[in-house]
Amino acid sequence: MARYTGPACKLCRREGTKLFLKGDRCYSDRCAIEKRNYPPGEHGRARFSRRSNYRIQLREKQKLRRMYQLLERQFRNYFKEAEKRKGVTGENLLKLLEQRLDNMVYRMGFAPSRATARQLILHNHFEVNGKRVNIPSYQLSVGDRVAPREKSKNLLVIEETLKGYGSRGTVPYISVDVGKKEGAYVEEPTRDIIPVPVEENLIVELYSK
Repeated sequence: MARYTGPACKLCRREGTKLFLKGDRCYSDRCAIEKRNYPPGEHGRARFSRRSNYRIQLREKQKLRRMYQLLERQFRNYFKEAEKRKGVTGENLLKLLEQRLDNMVYRMGFAPSRATARQLILHNHFEVNGKRVNIPSYQLSVGDRVAPREKSKNLLVIEETLKGYGSRGTVPYISVDVGKKEGAYVEEPTRDIIPVPVEENLIVELYSK
């Protein structure tokens, strides 16, 4: 499947906010946003002056899509599914994205970034409720338990990332037992506890045109 292979920090600068694509680097003073918080390119600084409604809506969509590292078609499919569900479309969209297995592996502290989480899942290092799952987009349900497979529990990347679990903040809709190297999705989140700095209503307006 096609995927973005360019500089991750360039995407953060383009959106003007941290997308947390590079693990520990994003929490250090080496983060590109800390040094050059303006869009990349020769005319990057000048782009801030042109802010049409469409551009603002587009940037919010791109910010969310790039944060979860999805292709445009994948993202649009999630939006269509969110529209079909009862409730607020924007909130439904965020819930669907949060329930992805790669996101949960990242949130539970088993991987420093969603990209690393996706790679670990694709290489058969994780299981859900005791069964191997190698699909990053797998949708978790409340009560599902996630853990590295027995042969993968001692992987350096998992051990090192778990050491810092909690230092980057946690979310109340998951629980993690660091000692057992196991996490659980304990409740469906509401918008106010999903730590994603986007205005999802602008994304709904963009796709509703």
